[in-house]
Amino acid sequence: MSTLVFLEHHGSGIQKAALGVLSKAASLDSDTSAVIIGSGVSGLAQEAAKYGAARVFIADDASLAAPLPQARVDIIASLVGAHGFQNVLFGASVLASDIAGGLSARLDAGLNWDLTDLEGSASALVGKRSALGDTVLVDVGWTSEPRLGLIRSGSFEPAERAGAGAVENVAIALEDFSSKAQMVEQANEAQTGPSIEEADILVAGGRGLGAPEAFSELEGLAAALGGAVASTRAVVDSGWYPYQTQVGQTGKTVSPKLYIACGISGAIQHKVGMQSSQVIVSINKDPHAAIFDFSDLAVVGDLHDIVPKLTALVQERKG
Repeated sequence: MSTLVFLEHHGSGIQKAALGVLSKAASLDSDTSAVIIGSGVSGLAQEAAKYGAARVFIADDASLAAPLPQARVDIIASLVGAHGFQNVLFGASVLASDIAGGLSARLDAGLNWDLTDLEGSASALVGKRSALGDTVLVDVGWTSEPRLGLIRSGSFEPAERAGAGAVENVAIALEDFSSKAQMVEQANEAQTGPSIEEADILVAGGRGLGAPEAFSELEGLAAALGGAVASTRAVVDSGWYPYQTQVGQTGKTVSPKLYIACGISGAIQHKVGMQSSQVIVSINKDPHAAIFDFSDLAVVGDLHDIVPKLTALVQERKG
């Protein structure tokens, strides 16, 4: 089974979701390859090797500096043609989704998306996807090769798995139409601290907070712990907190070391986005809240009393 993993990077680092997919693919096949595309990206090959890449294809050129999909489709399609990769995998993102869709059309290849797990053998790959409102898990497959797969962000935690990391520079040969689109401006939202996908600790708030102003209490605790603040769909829909912090079926999937849920009831749609957290601590006034059923520690009480005291205790311990 030959697999190629697209490693999306921002700045000087490879995205955590992409590294998670790489380490998972390498656990299924020690001969997994990776491709990094951009400008000034040659130095990232060593990081790819740490997470299991036996071979790292580097497409490094000034013309690839802008994160536009079409040129990346050209390069990946040429690699598939030259090396006969049976599987091409992506960690889900806006850019990766664009590339995967374009590659599917270019190669007339099947694309399965929103996968949460992968199983494989020497001759086949099986994907796992949630269905029926994330109440069941179904197996999905492909009827032809190459098999294209988009993995839900946060499904796999990056695990170091030393690979040979042999570097191969890719000749840049783009289609005429691939240079038609130009990026006029690129802007990133100002952010302090880690994103919810990258943070080891998340403090999440739901409608049980009572008011949007209460998120300041969670922000204080997250800052003390060195983590980030997350939210539920109900909170986002009410305009209390930004969409990019939403965890759940229609938000993001996260797998931090510690997830502190404050005023969250535990609906199945939220559960699927955070259930892979290593430790889940829930604070809720309702002793029968559904979230307690899958929490490692359940705290029954008023979060407005508990969270400030917890923040003060953390700050005291940190000195």
